[in-house]
Amino acid sequence: MYLLIPAAGMGRRMGSSRNKLLLTLLGKSLLSWTLEAAVKSDHISWIGIIGQPLDFLDFHKIILDLSADKHIELIQGGETRQESVYNGLQALPSAAERVLIHDGARCLATPELLDRCAEEILKCPGLIAAVRVKDTIKVVAASGVIQDTPDRRNLWAAQTPQGFEVKLLKECHEKGRELGWEVTDDAALFEKCGLPVKIVEGEETNLKVTTPVDLKVAEFILMNLYEKSKK
Repeated sequence: MYLLIPAAGMGRRMGSSRNKLLLTLLGKSLLSWTLEAAVKSDHISWIGIIGQPLDFLDFHKIILDLSADKHIELIQGGETRQESVYNGLQALPSAAERVLIHDGARCLATPELLDRCAEEILKCPGLIAAVRVKDTIKVVAASGVIQDTPDRRNLWAAQTPQGFEVKLLKECHEKGRELGWEVTDDAALFEKCGLPVKIVEGEETNLKVTTPVDLKVAEFILMNLYEKSKK
């Protein structure tokens, strides 16, 4: 299985002037945590990290510290996540028929989740990891007035990894570029092209570290997992 990790963004909502994936969590960078899970995955054999050249030296150091036995390649990203994934798809080896895409900021994803998605994408054209929504969701107009309350039983919160047939995803990205579509994840491109996307049960702890509060929550989760492992 081939894995692309978008890691080209800046930490503006984190209040950081650098790539947030270089921030540390219990002494290791966020990217290190993400890569450790990928390296421990039984199915993933090739990893592409999509970033900006100014971060590549730091990325190289992280990779060296891992001492991984899997091929890890650095790929230049674009100005948006969508452009970065497009670049990543072009850099995949020609043998790649299916690919997983996992946000570098979801640094608590487990190898087991990656493996479940790697196994399931062999049976369908597209999938995303997701968890059921617990809160009641309100659809609100620009005026601030509630317009609708959708049935919570039908709502899922999207996560990554997301998995796709490479040929189909490339076609969706090309169509998106031609028509000027702007999306926040690759599943949305699949949906716009009328292609099915399956849900794979995600993990409650698989949060995306975006703000300083998220960083504290991730630290709390990791410390609890560490304490449990000692018992």
